[in-house]
Amino acid sequence: MAEQKTKPTEQTVTSFLESVPDEQVKKDCFDLVKLMEKATGFPPKMWGTSIVGFGQYHYKYESGHEGYSCLAGFSPRKQNISLYVMGFDKRPTLLDKLGKHKAGKGCLYVKKLSDIDQQVLEQLVKDSAAYLQERYPDKQ
Repeated sequence: MAEQKTKPTEQTVTSFLESVPDEQVKKDCFDLVKLMEKATGFPPKMWGTSIVGFGQYHYKYESGHEGYSCLAGFSPRKQNISLYVMGFDKRPTLLDKLGKHKAGKGCLYVKKLSDIDQQVLEQLVKDSAAYLQERYPDKQ
């Protein structure tokens, strides 16, 4: 089986976020660290070179593919901030209240935190962590 590419690293979250060139995005990212740490109960950790993740879970698919991923996370990208949360498709009323965003599979995209309701985001992150911990109870 191929080795998992995105996994926890020793890079510090602070040094990564300090390297974000856009000052507003940098501030938003530091605010996201506080929000996601509170929502998940886990400290931030770098996953790969550009994802700030919180907690982890072990997944194993019917195909036999398995690995670890963070319960929730985010990454400042060129066009937007990618928020990695799962199960939000099961909470359409919350998503409707979130504010200006785009949704992909397991990912929400926002330009800036002021575009969204941060209390709604916090609830989505809590729900994501609970959803993944329930679906994949093996916490090795």
